[in-house]
Amino acid sequence: MTQAKIGDTVRVHYIGTFDDGTLFDSSREHDEPFEVTLGNGDLIPSFEKGLEGMRVGEKKTIRIPAADAYGEYQPHMVQQFDRSEIQTEEELKVGMEIQAETDDGRNSFVLVVTELNGDKVTLDGNHPLAGKDLNFELELIGINP
Repeated sequence: MTQAKIGDTVRVHYIGTFDDGTLFDSSREHDEPFEVTLGNGDLIPSFEKGLEGMRVGEKKTIRIPAADAYGEYQPHMVQQFDRSEIQTEEELKVGMEIQAETDDGRNSFVLVVTELNGDKVTLDGNHPLAGKDLNFELELIGINP
């Protein structure tokens, strides 16, 4: 029976939870399994490594430490700005995501509003899953070489 390898397009169902069992993501909420080509760099490497070698119908659970997932939480990526520096047409709210660009305009990233205090806005540039260990239940549904 064929095993998933780099270059294969695989279809997989997954359920992602934190160590306390809290669900953070699941492909089961969609009509179709998640489809990705292994080796394209679209996945965190440890998730992809967990899929490699699996056979259709196989199920397994993997645990990815924060450092191998979205990295450790970095406090220096949380900064306070004057409200006038934030250019958006929407009213700022805690939890709101703001798309930003590097000074040269080559890369974009997401900042999350974490605090509003008078004319000050606190923005967090960490990935929402930074600093968290991730657990995935995987089920390989199909392989297209």
